[in-house]
Amino acid sequence: QLQFKTENRRMKIRDKLLTWKITLTVFNGIFLALGVMLLMFGLWLLFDRNNLFSVLFSSGENQLVACVSFMLLGVGSLIIFTSAVGFLGNFKEIRCLIVTYVCFQVLVFFTQIAISVLIFLKKEVVYHQWNNRIDEVISEYGNKSLAEKEPVWNILNAVQQNMECCGRYNVTQWEKNKNKESNTQIPCSCTKSNLKKWFCDISRNSTYSMGCEEHLDTWFENNVLILNGISISLLITQVFVITLTVKLFMNIRKNNIWPNG
Repeated sequence: QLQFKTENRRMKIRDKLLTWKITLTVFNGIFLALGVMLLMFGLWLLFDRNNLFSVLFSSGENQLVACVSFMLLGVGSLIIFTSAVGFLGNFKEIRCLIVTYVCFQVLVFFTQIAISVLIFLKKEVVYHQWNNRIDEVISEYGNKSLAEKEPVWNILNAVQQNMECCGRYNVTQWEKNKNKESNTQIPCSCTKSNLKKWFCDISRNSTYSMGCEEHLDTWFENNVLILNGISISLLITQVFVITLTVKLFMNIRKNNIWPNG
């Protein structure tokens, strides 16, 4: 009868162990998916040459995009590696891997907090740099001695055409541009014109009256919101993952099963 009770107790522990393993696998899968999203976000910033943010901040002395990209790539890669360790430790019930997994989780957790704080503190600084850089692009637009800047101007043209806007705040901003043949000229992209030129002689009444600032700010805010959303989701997921891993660790100890550990 004692042996029966012992076996019954071990079965209950094994059932609990199986439950914790399945639940941990689900949350670790969510953690992995969020890590892949961070990695893809970093790759997008680093390699997408048609991305407005990358075009504006990846040239000259301003290497903001490169810094953010490598930071996201580093954290994303660490999360993927940590998840792989977690899956293996969970499946094989290997003690050293489970302990390593928890340590990496704690490391990623505090790294995520640091990144979230950094994003919050630097958001306004980046926002002002963003607007200043757009103004700088508008002032340089069409300068024949700056042919290497044409990809940036093409992106600006695409924004003005697709969003039917002109300048950052309105069409009068183009009066500051000194690269026109005459003061009456404006970018062809500020109109419905299909001419493949930088500037066109078109009446102001035919131009888009609204500035692009609202659209650009919305685009900027949406991307920051996505990044913050991923970071917060990661933090919440990690709380569950660390708790579940500790529970799994305790149940494995109760069952006295430490294969290869």
